[in-house]
Amino acid sequence: MEIDRAIGESDDKRLKTKYKNAVFVIKRALSLYSIEEVAFSFNGGKDSTFPVRTIYFESPSAFTEINAFTYDAAQTYDLQLDIIRQDFKSGLEALLKANPIRAIFLGVRIGDPTAVGQEQFSPSSPGWPPFMRVNPILDWSYRDVWAFLLTCKVKYCSLYDQGYTSIGSIHDTVPNALFSVNDTSSKEKFKPAYMLSDGRLERAGRVKKNASIKNDVDSDDSQKHQVLLASVIAVGDEILSGTVEDHLGLYMCKKLTSVGWSVQQTSVLRNDIDSVSDEVDRQRSICDMVFIYGGVGPLHSDVTLAGVAKAFGVRLAPDEEFEEYLRHLISEQCTGDRNEMAQLPEGITELLHHEKLSVPLIKCRNVVVLAATNTEELQKEWECLTELTKLGGSTSLVELYTSRRLMISLTDVEVAEPLTKLGLEFPDIYLGCYRKFRQGPIIICLKGKDNARIDSAVQALCKKFKEKVQSGGGDSGFPTKCECGLHVVPLLSKTQENPRRPFYDFISKKEGHLFKWVEDDVCEEVEDAISKLESIDREITTTKTEVDELKTLIEDLKEDVARSKIEIRNLKALMTVCLVCVCVVTFARKM
Repeated sequence: MEIDRAIGESDDKRLKTKYKNAVFVIKRALSLYSIEEVAFSFNGGKDSTFPVRTIYFESPSAFTEINAFTYDAAQTYDLQLDIIRQDFKSGLEALLKANPIRAIFLGVRIGDPTAVGQEQFSPSSPGWPPFMRVNPILDWSYRDVWAFLLTCKVKYCSLYDQGYTSIGSIHDTVPNALFSVNDTSSKEKFKPAYMLSDGRLERAGRVKKNASIKNDVDSDDSQKHQVLLASVIAVGDEILSGTVEDHLGLYMCKKLTSVGWSVQQTSVLRNDIDSVSDEVDRQRSICDMVFIYGGVGPLHSDVTLAGVAKAFGVRLAPDEEFEEYLRHLISEQCTGDRNEMAQLPEGITELLHHEKLSVPLIKCRNVVVLAATNTEELQKEWECLTELTKLGGSTSLVELYTSRRLMISLTDVEVAEPLTKLGLEFPDIYLGCYRKFRQGPIIICLKGKDNARIDSAVQALCKKFKEKVQSGGGDSGFPTKCECGLHVVPLLSKTQENPRRPFYDFISKKEGHLFKWVEDDVCEEVEDAISKLESIDREITTTKTEVDELKTLIEDLKEDVARSKIEIRNLKALMTVCLVCVCVVTFARKM
């Protein structure tokens, strides 16, 4: 009842829906099977923290904390805990023979390696003893699980407060290196698991301890490979209405990525204090840094600073130092005793001074307020910000991203399965793909902070695609094929017409490499060039259309002029006839 009441009092509509659906599955299972015919497979993990009668498969490779939590949970809830020390399959067969169990509740979620092909009710796999697998939280995300645990204040294993985001055995599980916290002491510290905002990185700690990623607490590798999260917020009704095109958000995303940060989210808000406050409050709690621009100034629509202040629960108050900068900048426009532009969030504001800036940057704890209105101004502020943060900030402590990009002529269907498998094998590497246009090649991007891991992923992807690609050139129009059978599209190749751009040597002579991947900066350079060429081509087409329309208009005008000339001549002849008639009549009257 406590759990049900906690969910009912929660404002999280998503959690309420997930909870309702899970309860429906449980009730449906209990209507199909008696209480003696159901059991719950409990492994001590966060997905299984749902107290009912349990069976626990004890393993010598399990964490002692997992064992302790499992036994404590059974004692706390007075559960009948069936402990099985055999291998999973043999133990399950023995359990089902000794008990009338027909259905087992599991904590499997979509995205787990064992969840492939499963539904909320799924019969056991061929070769296994017959029973019904019941998956109440199959459609729950990492965020949903933690929202449930924290909202309902359900106890969970202490390992999750020590940087573990997914727990297997002691042989293949380490703290998530992405959660490493800089600390002056020699002992490495980690953030708790519930602070992981990107569920795709949940299994980043599921690697071999002797693998290429070393998570030794005495090593600095975890700090080098850590990921700092950033959020970019734009404020402006003009952006939402399409009146103004937002170039600053794209610029910030590129710059943050270039210094090793990961952009968690970009958002555009209307000029409303509550909207700004809610978004800033949400992002500052899950990101290491929040960058916000727009809505800064004396106008009625400039609500950014007020929203930031409300997010931190403080008021706006005059800042004498900032006001002095403003007086030097716009002294003739400062009227009255109070300068509204000098009102800053009280007690949390730090002014970042730089000789290139006429006024300092505003930093409220982990929120940076940018005053730029175009990319040129933003570039100056960004350069100053990076220089200032290197003096004592965390930017210099983060290793930069390394990227590999490849363009191939395969369909989405052919690419989907190999990329999905690669993502499970290399959860610590960002794996993305996109197309510039629907009929064009697909661009695959691998990004991470460990060159060795990226190289391993490159080789693994090459091996997975090898069977997917037909041998021979085909008629795809892409000229290059690697020795591995993988079609590679050269963006700029070394030719007689272009001898100064030898960017690509597709068959690399380096040991262990079958080909070179497109370097990230080169790929971006080429993509920008292609975009500019496409834009120019569109402008030329538009100009040609306008010229054709103008020619047609000129021809129409010429025809109108010709008709007008004929009408004028006819009118002159008519006037001449009329004049003659008048003269004749006048002469006749005189006679």
